[in-house]
Amino acid sequence: MEPAAAAGESRDPPPSPPPEDLSTVEPSPSSSSSSFATAVVAPGTQAPAPAPAPPGAREVAAAMEAVERDAAAIAESYASLFASLRVALSNVTSTSAENMECLGDVVGRLQESALEASSKGNKYINSCLRLNEEMRGLESLAMQLKILRKNVDSLDLAVSQLLRLP
Repeated sequence: MEPAAAAGESRDPPPSPPPEDLSTVEPSPSSSSSSFATAVVAPGTQAPAPAPAPPGAREVAAAMEAVERDAAAIAESYASLFASLRVALSNVTSTSAENMECLGDVVGRLQESALEASSKGNKYINSCLRLNEEMRGLESLAMQLKILRKNVDSLDLAVSQLLRLP
């Protein structure tokens, strides 16, 4: 971008306005064979203003200084913005890292607790199965004990009858 354009100035002179009335254009008296024409101003109107002179070295330097000041202010604004973003990103990153570390610890402890609980649950189930098997063996033992008790009761009755002899 050119400094003069950035300052709102143009190096080209503005175009001159077209003549208001084409009937006022007459050939030049100095050259009858020439196709050049000179504009004659109608009575009661003003002649167009002459084109402004191109900007001088001072105007160009002032425009460049203004552009340089604006660029420095923009650069400072961007630097401040990026510094703020860096700090915010650093805070978010460290917080996220701490949260992820904490989450990892919690998941690890939960996994350990779940493994321990499933191990204890398996031991309990195995104990119940063993007890069930032992109880099945006790049913036959219980039947044998009932038979034995019936025999002992019969023997006791017989002994009691023998001891009561008349």
